[in-house]
Amino acid sequence: MDPKSLFSLSDHLEALSKEGDPLEVLQETVDFEYFRAWLVEGLGYGDGAKGGRPPFDPVMMFKALILQAQHNLSDARMDFMIRDRLSWLRFLGLSLG
Repeated sequence: MDPKSLFSLSDHLEALSKEGDPLEVLQETVDFEYFRAWLVEGLGYGDGAKGGRPPFDPVMMFKALILQAQHNLSDARMDFMIRDRLSWLRFLGLSLG
């Protein structure tokens, strides 16, 4: 057995779910897609004709702002917490890769 992989990623996420991950409850309770049209309109996303890097998904960024406000985090600390917590990655729809 590889000592660096005691549990698989799916085992970790399953354990978080069994313990009652509050972000899963929030995800099931709130339809975040409902806000997408307002977010896109409010952010004034262009059509991409000028090129450049595509913007992050507005719903994902909205969810990140909710987490940041709940935990009173700076931008730098928020970046760290997203990278550190599997439950936050899952809530935001991000992968480890």
